[in-house]
Amino acid sequence: MRLFSALIAGLIFGVGLILSGMTDPAKVIGFLDVSGRWNPSLGLVMGGAILVAFPAFNHAKNHPKSLLGEPVQLPAERKIDRRLILGAMTFGIGWGLSGYCPGPALASLLTGGIEPLIFTLGMVIGTIIPVQIKKRSSKAR
Repeated sequence: MRLFSALIAGLIFGVGLILSGMTDPAKVIGFLDVSGRWNPSLGLVMGGAILVAFPAFNHAKNHPKSLLGEPVQLPAERKIDRRLILGAMTFGIGWGLSGYCPGPALASLLTGGIEPLIFTLGMVIGTIIPVQIKKRSSKAR
C-alpha cells in the first residue's frame, strides 16, 4: 500500500506541475525576474500548494501515523546553519540559471527535448559530488 500511495502522490504532483505550467523554464525565470517582466504564476502555484499542505502538516504533527497507518516522518532538524545556507544558495543559482527545479525537470523528461535531460544529468552529478566529498572527508578522520 505504501508504494501505491507513493505512486498516486507522484502522479498527482506530476499532473499538477504540467497543468500549472511549472515544467516551462520560461515561467520560472519569469517569476525570478522581479525587476523585468515578472510573472507571478509560480507564486500562485506555491500559495496553492501551501494552502493544501498546511492542514496535512498540522494533522501530521499531532498524529504518529498517516491515514494509511504508516509512521509519520517529519524532519526533526530546524537549525539554520552554514551548510543549509550554502545549499539553498547553490540550489537557487541552479534554479535561476536553468529555470528547472528537480520535480519539474523530471516531469519535463517525458515531454522530450535535450535541455531537461542535460539538466537532470547535471543535477544527478551535482548530487553525487558532495556525497562523495563527505564520504572521503569522513574516512580521512
